[in-house]
Amino acid sequence: MNGLKLVSTGSAMPERVLTNEDLTKMVETNDEWITTRTGIHTRHICSQEESHTQLCLAASRQALARSGIAPEEIGVCLVATFTGDHLNPATACVLQKELGLPEDTVCFDLNAACSGFVYALHTAQCLLSAAPRKFGLILGAEVLSRVTDYTDRSTCVLFGDGAAAAVVEWNAEYPSIHAVLGCRGNTEVLYTPGVNTSSPSYIHMEGQPVFRFAVETVPRCISQVLEQAGLTAEDVDHFVFHQANQRIIDLAMRKLHLPSEKCTGNIAHTGNTSAASVPLLLDELVSTGALCSGQRALCVGFGAGLTWGGALLQLK
Repeated sequence: MNGLKLVSTGSAMPERVLTNEDLTKMVETNDEWITTRTGIHTRHICSQEESHTQLCLAASRQALARSGIAPEEIGVCLVATFTGDHLNPATACVLQKELGLPEDTVCFDLNAACSGFVYALHTAQCLLSAAPRKFGLILGAEVLSRVTDYTDRSTCVLFGDGAAAAVVEWNAEYPSIHAVLGCRGNTEVLYTPGVNTSSPSYIHMEGQPVFRFAVETVPRCISQVLEQAGLTAEDVDHFVFHQANQRIIDLAMRKLHLPSEKCTGNIAHTGNTSAASVPLLLDELVSTGALCSGQRALCVGFGAGLTWGGALLQLK
Protein backbone atom coordinates (compact mmCIF):
# COMPACT_ATOMS: atom_id res chain seq x y z
CA MET A 1 0.00 0.00 0.00
CA ASN A 2 3.10 2.22 0.06
CA GLY A 3 2.67 4.19 3.25
CA LEU A 4 4.25 5.65 6.36
CA LYS A 5 4.15 4.85 10.04
CA LEU A 6 5.21 7.11 12.88
CA VAL A 7 8.21 5.68 14.73
CA SER A 8 8.98 8.37 17.31
CA THR A 9 8.67 12.06 18.13
CA GLY A 10 10.65 14.78 19.87
CA SER A 11 10.18 18.43 20.71
CA ALA A 12 11.90 21.55 21.98
CA MET A 13 10.42 24.72 23.43
CA PRO A 14 12.14 27.99 24.43
CA GLU A 15 12.68 28.54 28.14
CA ARG A 16 10.90 31.89 28.34
CA VAL A 17 7.14 31.77 28.93
CA LEU A 18 5.09 34.78 27.88
CA THR A 19 1.84 34.93 29.84
CA ASN A 20 -1.36 36.80 29.11
CA GLU A 21 -0.54 39.01 32.08
CA ASP A 22 2.80 39.87 30.45
CA LEU A 23 0.96 40.94 27.30
CA THR A 24 -1.26 43.34 29.24
CA LYS A 25 1.89 45.40 29.87
CA MET A 26 2.63 45.56 26.13
CA VAL A 27 -0.78 46.17 24.52
CA GLU A 28 -4.31 47.05 25.62
CA THR A 29 -5.73 43.61 26.45
CA ASN A 30 -6.56 41.37 29.38
CA ASP A 31 -6.47 37.69 30.25
CA GLU A 32 -10.23 37.19 29.91
CA TRP A 33 -10.30 38.78 26.43
CA ILE A 34 -7.48 36.51 25.21
CA THR A 35 -8.65 33.26 26.75
CA THR A 36 -12.31 33.57 25.72
CA ARG A 37 -11.40 34.35 22.11
CA THR A 38 -8.43 32.01 21.62
CA GLY A 39 -8.11 29.53 24.49
CA ILE A 40 -4.49 30.62 25.02
CA HIS A 41 -3.02 31.29 28.47
CA THR A 42 0.73 31.15 27.81
CA ARG A 43 3.18 30.72 24.94
CA HIS A 44 6.95 30.14 24.71
CA ILE A 45 9.18 32.82 23.21
CA CYS A 46 12.84 32.56 22.16
CA SER A 47 15.43 34.75 23.82
CA GLN A 48 18.11 36.45 21.76
CA GLU A 49 20.42 33.55 22.62
CA GLU A 50 18.00 30.89 21.34
CA SER A 51 17.63 30.11 17.66
CA HIS A 52 15.39 28.24 15.26
CA THR A 53 18.27 25.89 14.43
CA GLN A 54 18.89 25.09 18.10
CA LEU A 55 15.25 24.15 18.60
CA CYS A 56 15.31 21.93 15.49
CA LEU A 57 18.50 20.17 16.57
CA ALA A 58 17.16 19.48 20.07
CA ALA A 59 13.85 18.12 18.75
CA SER A 60 15.62 16.00 16.11
CA ARG A 61 18.09 14.49 18.57
CA GLN A 62 15.29 13.57 20.94
CA ALA A 63 13.23 11.94 18.19
CA LEU A 64 16.22 10.01 16.86
CA ALA A 65 17.24 8.84 20.34
CA ARG A 66 13.73 7.59 21.05
CA SER A 67 13.51 5.82 17.69
CA GLY A 68 16.71 3.82 17.96
CA ILE A 69 17.38 4.85 14.36
CA ALA A 70 20.92 5.99 13.54
CA PRO A 71 21.43 9.19 11.51
CA GLU A 72 23.00 7.03 8.79
CA GLU A 73 19.59 5.38 8.23
CA ILE A 74 17.77 8.61 7.36
CA GLY A 75 16.91 9.00 3.68
CA VAL A 76 14.87 12.22 3.76
CA CYS A 77 14.99 15.27 6.05
CA LEU A 78 12.29 17.91 5.66
CA VAL A 79 11.63 21.00 7.77
CA ALA A 80 8.25 22.72 7.52
CA THR A 81 8.85 26.37 8.39
CA PHE A 82 8.83 29.96 7.18
CA THR A 83 10.97 31.43 9.99
CA GLY A 84 14.31 29.67 9.63
CA ASP A 85 17.51 31.39 10.72
CA HIS A 86 18.57 31.70 7.07
CA LEU A 87 16.79 32.19 3.76
CA ASN A 88 19.45 29.75 2.64
CA PRO A 89 20.91 27.33 3.40
CA ALA A 90 17.72 25.54 4.35
CA THR A 91 17.38 24.48 7.98
CA ALA A 92 17.21 20.86 6.76
CA CYS A 93 20.65 21.26 5.17
CA VAL A 94 22.07 22.57 8.45
CA LEU A 95 20.55 19.56 10.22
CA GLN A 96 22.24 17.25 7.70
CA LYS A 97 25.62 18.59 8.78
CA GLU A 98 24.99 18.82 12.52
CA LEU A 99 23.28 15.42 12.84
CA GLY A 100 25.67 13.63 10.51
CA LEU A 101 23.07 12.54 7.97
CA PRO A 102 24.46 10.95 4.79
CA GLU A 103 25.29 13.45 2.06
CA ASP A 104 22.81 11.87 -0.35
CA THR A 105 19.93 12.52 2.07
CA VAL A 106 17.21 14.62 0.44
CA CYS A 107 17.12 17.79 2.55
CA PHE A 108 15.01 20.90 2.07
CA ASP A 109 12.63 23.26 3.84
CA LEU A 110 8.95 23.44 2.93
CA ASN A 111 6.73 26.48 3.40
CA ALA A 112 3.01 25.80 3.62
CA ALA A 113 2.68 27.81 6.86
CA CYS A 114 0.42 26.12 9.41
CA SER A 115 -0.30 23.20 7.05
CA GLY A 116 3.42 22.62 6.54
CA PHE A 117 3.91 19.51 8.64
CA VAL A 118 1.04 17.69 6.91
CA TYR A 119 2.41 18.74 3.51
CA ALA A 120 5.82 17.43 4.61
CA LEU A 121 4.36 14.06 5.62
CA HIS A 122 2.87 13.59 2.16
CA THR A 123 6.10 14.76 0.50
CA ALA A 124 8.12 12.34 2.62
CA GLN A 125 5.84 9.45 1.72
CA CYS A 126 6.44 10.15 -1.97
CA LEU A 127 10.21 10.69 -1.65
CA LEU A 128 10.91 7.72 0.63
CA SER A 129 9.27 5.32 -1.78
CA ALA A 130 12.20 5.93 -4.15
CA ALA A 131 14.92 6.53 -1.53
CA PRO A 132 17.64 3.96 -0.72
CA ARG A 133 16.96 4.42 3.00
CA LYS A 134 13.36 4.25 4.20
CA PHE A 135 13.41 6.41 7.34
CA GLY A 136 12.55 10.09 7.26
CA LEU A 137 13.12 12.92 9.73
CA ILE A 138 10.24 15.39 9.46
CA LEU A 139 10.04 18.61 11.45
CA GLY A 140 7.70 21.51 11.99
CA ALA A 141 9.45 24.50 13.56
CA GLU A 142 8.80 28.21 13.93
CA VAL A 143 10.20 31.22 15.76
CA LEU A 144 7.15 33.39 15.22
CA SER A 145 8.25 35.90 17.86
CA ARG A 146 10.73 37.22 15.26
CA VAL A 147 7.88 38.11 12.87
CA THR A 148 5.25 39.21 15.41
CA ASP A 149 4.35 42.85 15.96
CA TYR A 150 4.05 43.22 19.72
CA THR A 151 2.12 46.48 19.31
CA ASP A 152 -0.70 44.70 17.43
CA ARG A 153 -3.00 43.13 20.00
CA SER A 154 -4.93 41.15 17.38
CA THR A 155 -1.88 39.04 16.48
CA CYS A 156 0.66 39.24 19.30
CA VAL A 157 -1.63 37.35 21.69
CA LEU A 158 -1.72 34.34 19.37
CA PHE A 159 1.78 33.26 18.45
CA GLY A 160 4.53 31.26 20.13
CA ASP A 161 7.78 29.49 19.24
CA GLY A 162 8.71 25.82 19.20
CA ALA A 163 9.92 22.85 17.20
CA ALA A 164 8.93 19.20 16.98
CA ALA A 165 10.31 16.27 15.01
CA ALA A 166 8.99 12.94 13.86
CA VAL A 167 10.87 9.90 12.64
CA VAL A 168 8.76 8.06 10.08
CA GLU A 169 9.27 4.81 8.21
CA TRP A 170 8.13 3.97 4.68
CA ASN A 171 7.17 0.39 3.84
CA ALA A 172 5.32 -1.05 0.87
CA GLU A 173 3.06 -2.91 3.31
CA TYR A 174 2.15 0.12 5.41
CA PRO A 175 -1.16 1.92 4.84
CA SER A 176 -1.13 5.18 2.93
CA ILE A 177 -1.54 8.33 5.00
CA HIS A 178 -4.36 9.27 2.58
CA ALA A 179 -3.25 12.88 2.46
CA VAL A 180 -5.71 15.53 1.30
CA LEU A 181 -4.04 18.86 0.51
CA GLY A 182 -5.42 22.12 -0.82
CA CYS A 183 -4.64 25.74 -1.53
CA ARG A 184 -6.67 28.86 -2.23
CA GLY A 185 -4.15 31.54 -3.16
CA ASN A 186 -4.62 34.67 -1.08
CA THR A 187 -2.09 37.40 -0.24
CA GLU A 188 -4.52 39.62 1.65
CA VAL A 189 -6.02 37.99 4.74
CA LEU A 190 -3.00 36.17 6.19
CA TYR A 191 0.53 36.98 5.09
CA THR A 192 4.05 37.97 6.11
CA PRO A 193 5.85 40.47 3.82
CA GLY A 194 9.09 39.37 2.20
CA VAL A 195 12.54 40.85 2.63
CA ASN A 196 12.30 43.03 -0.48
CA THR A 197 9.18 44.92 0.53
CA SER A 198 8.89 48.31 2.22
CA SER A 199 6.71 46.88 5.02
CA PRO A 200 8.18 45.30 8.16
CA SER A 201 8.20 41.50 8.00
CA TYR A 202 5.41 41.08 10.54
CA ILE A 203 2.51 38.65 10.35
CA HIS A 204 -0.69 40.33 9.15
CA MET A 205 -4.02 38.62 9.68
CA GLU A 206 -7.65 39.50 9.08
CA GLY A 207 -9.30 37.45 11.79
CA GLN A 208 -12.85 37.01 10.49
CA PRO A 209 -12.01 35.88 6.92
CA VAL A 210 -9.43 33.43 8.28
CA PHE A 211 -11.95 32.13 10.82
CA ARG A 212 -14.56 31.56 8.10
CA PHE A 213 -12.00 29.85 5.88
CA ALA A 214 -10.94 27.49 8.68
CA VAL A 215 -14.42 26.44 9.80
CA GLU A 216 -15.32 25.71 6.17
CA THR A 217 -12.22 23.76 5.11
CA VAL A 218 -11.26 21.81 8.25
CA PRO A 219 -14.40 19.62 8.56
CA ARG A 220 -14.43 19.05 4.79
CA CYS A 221 -10.76 18.06 4.79
CA ILE A 222 -11.27 15.57 7.63
CA SER A 223 -14.29 14.04 5.89
CA GLN A 224 -12.28 13.65 2.67
CA VAL A 225 -9.40 11.91 4.44
CA LEU A 226 -11.80 9.48 6.12
CA GLU A 227 -13.63 8.80 2.86
CA GLN A 228 -10.36 8.18 1.03
CA ALA A 229 -9.20 5.80 3.78
CA GLY A 230 -12.55 3.99 3.91
CA LEU A 231 -12.89 4.79 7.61
CA THR A 232 -15.25 6.63 9.93
CA ALA A 233 -14.48 9.00 12.79
CA GLU A 234 -14.99 6.08 15.17
CA ASP A 235 -11.96 4.35 13.61
CA VAL A 236 -9.66 7.26 14.52
CA ASP A 237 -8.10 7.37 17.98
CA HIS A 238 -6.99 11.02 17.97
CA PHE A 239 -7.73 14.09 15.89
CA VAL A 240 -4.64 16.29 15.95
CA PHE A 241 -5.77 19.78 14.99
CA HIS A 242 -3.46 22.67 14.22
CA GLN A 243 -3.70 24.70 17.41
CA ALA A 244 -4.74 28.02 15.88
CA ASN A 245 -7.75 29.00 17.93
CA GLN A 246 -9.84 26.93 20.32
CA ARG A 247 -13.09 28.28 18.88
CA ILE A 248 -12.18 26.99 15.41
CA ILE A 249 -11.42 23.55 16.83
CA ASP A 250 -14.64 23.50 18.86
CA LEU A 251 -16.72 24.35 15.80
CA ALA A 252 -15.04 21.63 13.73
CA MET A 253 -15.69 19.11 16.50
CA ARG A 254 -19.37 20.04 16.63
CA LYS A 255 -19.79 19.87 12.85
CA LEU A 256 -18.29 16.37 12.75
CA HIS A 257 -19.75 15.22 16.09
CA LEU A 258 -16.29 14.36 17.43
CA PRO A 259 -15.96 13.47 21.13
CA SER A 260 -13.75 15.79 23.13
CA GLU A 261 -11.63 12.90 24.44
CA LYS A 262 -10.40 12.29 20.89
CA CYS A 263 -9.48 15.94 20.34
CA THR A 264 -6.90 16.71 23.01
CA GLY A 265 -5.24 20.09 22.52
CA ASN A 266 -2.32 22.08 23.90
CA ILE A 267 -3.08 25.59 22.68
CA ALA A 268 -3.51 26.81 26.27
CA HIS A 269 0.24 26.54 26.92
CA THR A 270 1.77 26.71 23.42
CA GLY A 271 -0.29 29.27 21.56
CA ASN A 272 -0.31 29.11 17.78
CA THR A 273 3.09 27.81 16.61
CA SER A 274 2.20 27.50 12.91
CA ALA A 275 4.06 24.56 11.30
CA ALA A 276 5.26 23.33 14.71
CA SER A 277 1.72 23.04 16.06
CA VAL A 278 0.67 19.60 14.79
CA PRO A 279 3.97 17.80 15.58
CA LEU A 280 4.16 19.44 19.03
CA LEU A 281 0.75 18.02 19.86
CA LEU A 282 1.71 14.65 18.35
CA ASP A 283 4.77 14.59 20.60
CA GLU A 284 2.66 15.32 23.68
CA LEU A 285 0.29 12.48 22.81
CA VAL A 286 3.11 10.01 22.20
CA SER A 287 5.17 11.11 25.21
CA THR A 288 2.26 10.81 27.63
CA GLY A 289 1.17 7.44 26.26
CA ALA A 290 -2.14 8.82 25.01
CA LEU A 291 -1.24 7.74 21.46
CA CYS A 292 -0.20 4.09 21.59
CA SER A 293 1.28 1.62 19.15
CA GLY A 294 -1.16 0.74 16.38
CA GLN A 295 -3.42 3.72 17.02
CA ARG A 296 -4.39 6.24 14.34
CA ALA A 297 -4.04 10.01 14.50
CA LEU A 298 -5.72 12.19 11.90
CA CYS A 299 -3.58 15.31 11.57
CA VAL A 300 -5.06 18.47 10.07
CA GLY A 301 -3.47 21.85 9.40
CA PHE A 302 -4.75 25.11 7.91
CA GLY A 303 -3.27 28.54 7.47
CA ALA A 304 -1.54 31.07 5.24
CA GLY A 305 -1.57 30.38 1.57
CA LEU A 306 -4.40 29.84 2.15
CA THR A 307 -3.58 26.17 2.62
CA TRP A 308 -5.08 23.14 4.30
CA GLY A 309 -4.11 19.52 4.68
CA GLY A 310 -5.10 16.31 6.42
CA ALA A 311 -3.30 12.99 6.81
CA LEU A 312 -3.89 9.78 8.72
CA LEU A 313 -0.82 8.62 10.63
CA GLN A 314 -0.45 5.36 12.54
CA LEU A 315 2.03 4.89 15.40
CA LYS A 316 4.27 1.89 14.75
